[in-house]
Amino acid sequence: MPLWVIALIVVGVAVLSIVAHKLGLIDLRGGKRTSGGSGMMGIGDEVFSPTRHEAQAELDRQTILPAPAPLAGDGDRGIYGGTVRIDL
Repeated sequence: MPLWVIALIVVGVAVLSIVAHKLGLIDLRGGKRTSGGSGMMGIGDEVFSPTRHEAQAELDRQTILPAPAPLAGDGDRGIYGGTVRIDL
């Protein structure tokens, strides 16, 4: 198989991936995905098994949570001690 045919196939796959992303068919956004949902297999899951892909995306969202908000009885933890300086 000539080299230009292989290059044409690679370029075609890249163009189809970009067009599918722009149309919203697949999600190629980078981010802090830590397990299973990233990489080329994530694209395969998104196309051929959308339920599994959505479940993995929700698991990723639940795993990476922000720090909990302070509760009413926690106290000030030294926030109000010291001077406040505002530079303009």
